[in-house]
Amino acid sequence: MASEVESTAQNLSKLDIGGDSASSAPNLQKNLSLLSPDQIELAKMLLEMGQSHLFEHWPEPSVALLDASYPGGLISYIKTARELLADSKAGKNPFDGFTPSVPSGESLTFGDDNFIQFEKAGVREARNAAFVLVAGGLGERLGYNGIKVALPRESTTGTCFLKHYIEYILALQDASCKLVEGGGQRQIPLVIMTSDDTHSCTLELLESNAYFGMLPSQVKLLKQEKVACLDDNDARLAMDPHNNYRIQTKPHGHGDIHSLLYSSGLLNIWYLTLTIFLGHQRDTGLRWVLFFQDTNGLLFKAIPASLGVSATKQYHVNSLAVPRKAKEAIGGIAKLNHADGRTMVINVEYNQLDPLLRATGFPDGDVNCKTGYSPFSRKR
Repeated sequence: MASEVESTAQNLSKLDIGGDSASSAPNLQKNLSLLSPDQIELAKMLLEMGQSHLFEHWPEPSVALLDASYPGGLISYIKTARELLADSKAGKNPFDGFTPSVPSGESLTFGDDNFIQFEKAGVREARNAAFVLVAGGLGERLGYNGIKVALPRESTTGTCFLKHYIEYILALQDASCKLVEGGGQRQIPLVIMTSDDTHSCTLELLESNAYFGMLPSQVKLLKQEKVACLDDNDARLAMDPHNNYRIQTKPHGHGDIHSLLYSSGLLNIWYLTLTIFLGHQRDTGLRWVLFFQDTNGLLFKAIPASLGVSATKQYHVNSLAVPRKAKEAIGGIAKLNHADGRTMVINVEYNQLDPLLRATGFPDGDVNCKTGYSPFSRKR
């Protein structure tokens, strides 16, 4: 099989549809791997005869794209889907064997001495950080058809969320570099995860506003691909109702950002500079990655202090959370300890948290403590 693939690749490289012909038929170029050498020669002849319109409406190769964009390919996607669907059908508890507890952390009160000390440490450390914004969704639930980062953060100035974020990062960049003697100016990277729905609009918003003062080289847009829809509990891939030759797809969610950072090569770049930093060869490394959502402007009031907590206490991972009322219909941060020794700190959905507590020695389930809030805080 491998030799057949290599032979096909060699044939394609010899045929070479390039130059003006390739640019006049981009969808043909994307489908070359699906065509035989004779078919490619025919397509090349048609292009040379000015018949590029024949390929204008060719669809992109959906199956190949879906296979390439998911870690492990479609085989892994289908296997995982079948396992999850089977567990759901059987009513399997994903936290079976785990006992929840309140994770360790630092409780901060805005403006007090403790907060200010952590904030100073965080501002100093910010020059070693990268910011990652997940912005793949539209504002349809808000009655708005545009991208959410273009929405006004407040009504006084009408400043949009993206401008607010960039201006804040630039101010933090300036303040951080001033605190480090001899550190020089360092650009804080900003990565934005987009989708088919938001990519072009996000790029247009940046370019039409000169990136709101940030250097274009500081900003990296990573577009997430969609994943295949499932037709039934057997994980049969659903066909597009409007095109029998395409698989129906859907957005994959914010969790894609981690695989995108890896596949884009950015993690390798950050890791190499981090290795240099830890090796004390030169202070150029990134030590922190801060993830935040598309419309959470208040978050930046707490980011320096939370970064200061991470740096001071040498946390590997730190989740910023706010108080949450018991049984509130939103998840809470919990530490889960398994009987076999496994431990993890994750967000447990509200409809799973209360039953889990009741099943593991907490007869009242999720209840408020003396602060008037649940000890399991809400992730921000």
